[in-house]
Amino acid sequence: MKTFNFFVVELEKLVHDQIKTEGGLELYIDTRFEGSEFEHRVTEGPIVAAPFKYDTGAKPGDTLYFHHLVVMQGGQPLTGDDNHYIAKFDPETVNSQAIAYKCQDTGEITTLGGWTLLEPVEEEEEKFPSDLIEMVELEEKLPTKGRLVYGNERTDYMGVKPGDVVGFAKNRDYRLKIDGKEYYRTRAEDLLYVEEEVHDS
Repeated sequence: MKTFNFFVVELEKLVHDQIKTEGGLELYIDTRFEGSEFEHRVTEGPIVAAPFKYDTGAKPGDTLYFHHLVVMQGGQPLTGDDNHYIAKFDPETVNSQAIAYKCQDTGEITTLGGWTLLEPVEEEEEKFPSDLIEMVELEEKLPTKGRLVYGNERTDYMGVKPGDVVGFAKNRDYRLKIDGKEYYRTRAEDLLYVEEEVHDS
């Protein structure tokens, strides 16, 4: 199969609806509740076809990591093909759903289009020293920065290199797991600054 501007992945399930306990017991998760489908969504699958319009380097058999729209609410099935789903790809727009792929031969991760992968970093909490008032936050503070692990041509152009701690725009901390490790998938244009190292004199 040759596709023009999208990847095709093979998926047995669209959500992870079961977990295994340490004792080997399998438990099923009801993903019909609000937020549960998003939280347990599948975000990777083997590539069946890669777009011939673009030279991505990805090939059938590699693992594609993709945007949640590929599987949410029934997903984007390929017409007439069971268990095959479409991940749109366009390196020039924010609508690209293919985020990264892992080469089956080397295990190397390569980002696609304008996507970057950041690892979470611990953020210092603001402290207000006082003997009288204790500040309590009821809402979880959203992450605002991460360490660049996998960049692309755009981050190279911006002068951002792997290992740099970068700040990103609000609500751009979508989580993605690769080999059990969690990353933030963020567009290069959503990166706001590079944190400068502070040297003690």
